[in-house]
Amino acid sequence: MPTTEPEQGKSPDNPWPVRAVATRVAKYIDRLGTVWIEGQLTELKLRQSTAWMVLRDPAADMSLSVSCPVDLVTNAPVPLAEGTQVIMLGKPQFYTRNGSFSLRISEIRAVGIGELLARIDRLRRLLAAEGLFDPRLKRPIPFLPKTIGLITGRASAAERDVMTVAESRWPAVRFAVRNTIVQGPNAVPQIVEALRGLDADPDVDVIVLARGGGSVEDLLPFSDETLCRELAACTTPVVSAVGHEPDNPLCDLVADLRAATPTDAAKRIVPDAAAEHALVTELRRRSARALRNWVHREQHTIAQLRSRPVLAEPLAALTARAEEVHRALASARRDVDRLIGTETERIGHLSARLTTLGPAATLTRGYAVVQTLDASGSATVLRSVDDAP
Repeated sequence: MPTTEPEQGKSPDNPWPVRAVATRVAKYIDRLGTVWIEGQLTELKLRQSTAWMVLRDPAADMSLSVSCPVDLVTNAPVPLAEGTQVIMLGKPQFYTRNGSFSLRISEIRAVGIGELLARIDRLRRLLAAEGLFDPRLKRPIPFLPKTIGLITGRASAAERDVMTVAESRWPAVRFAVRNTIVQGPNAVPQIVEALRGLDADPDVDVIVLARGGGSVEDLLPFSDETLCRELAACTTPVVSAVGHEPDNPLCDLVADLRAATPTDAAKRIVPDAAAEHALVTELRRRSARALRNWVHREQHTIAQLRSRPVLAEPLAALTARAEEVHRALASARRDVDRLIGTETERIGHLSARLTTLGPAATLTRGYAVVQTLDASGSATVLRSVDDAP
């Protein structure tokens, strides 16, 4: 039976050559046509006639290589530099010689301030709808943090302000400083990495994200969605001290505490030792005064209670009752004596009457009881003359 040869590219016995695969990929990508793309420039290299750039997505760790004529860069509506937010019109291209992919740019537009603010506002509404700004999720700032994590630019005024003010208020405070880029396309990854490191450190009690003021473009990293979600996921309280009072990046809304300036952040998280000492002294004075007033009040109450008759002379009531008892006893004794005397007198009268009426008294007056003795010698009273012998 004749054998069917396998389709080319579907088995190791009949593979595609490199040129065929590269050509087909290039044709497939070429059918995509032109596309508008937005991102931040992270690299910009100018050659004799071609400019090579890297366009990065601020919200994700993804980038694309783009190229365009040098004239397009020099005639751009805004000066192009690393960190510039741009919108480009390009056509995807696949280079068959080395198998690389790039975008060939034909038009460059700058992202205006109004568009940036509109995007920040849309992100604000999205995060608010997800509950990232809910005050109930805010973690309390410790009264006296042992170690303060500080994320800021290297040798920046914000770092100097925070550390100087904090150490002047509480000299024993300690810092764990992480210096990062605070603007540009690489700022967000570095800040997120520093934030994760400080959040994982058990000695860090609070994290301060500090930066000085700047334009809307300079503060864009602090309104980045990735950074905002990382702030919300932290278990350590975070203080946002970005910009000046009018500045309001989205990290201010997600953080547990917003400070108007880096100096204000140091004042709000570190207590003033002199003020606390004065407060302790005042509280001790007030507590001593309150204790003395309480003792005086209780002494006055006890004196009032002791001045009452029932406590001043506690035996007075018993004495009065004892006199009544004595009078009652004397009265009862007199009544008993009187009763006994009366009954004694009455008994005497009755006894006298009995004596008067008794046979002994009759015999005393000259009467006699005559008795006879019978043969047996027993005596018998004579009751009649007939009984006389």
